[in-house]
Amino acid sequence: QVQLVESGGGSVQAGGSLRLSCAASVSRDNYMWYCMAWFRQAPGKEREKVAHIDQGGITTYSDSVKGRFTISRDNPKNTLSLEMNSLKPEDSAMYYCAARGPYGVCRGDYNYWGQGTQVTVSS
Repeated sequence: QVQLVESGGGSVQAGGSLRLSCAASVSRDNYMWYCMAWFRQAPGKEREKVAHIDQGGITTYSDSVKGRFTISRDNPKNTLSLEMNSLKPEDSAMYYCAARGPYGVCRGDYNYWGQGTQVTVSS
């Protein structure tokens, strides 16, 4: 069982930066065995996977954020981060931390989700 709690959302002007954090509580296994990802969903739009990081630290990004966002994980601290730079109004959404595993690839359904943190970017 994995519990995820996000923090760090807020309001920022276009071109600004925010850093999201996710704290994971893992009752069994080890945090490092899970794929971790950030998703986002804006009102009226489908949920989008922004980025994921696998058990070995390999990262993958959506085209919409590539070059602007950086996902990272700290396994000893059971945390996940998303550094967001050059923010655009279209980045405004609820951002969710998610975990998949333990073991396996990072593509597919994620079985653990946080409650979300709101990011609003004004023009």
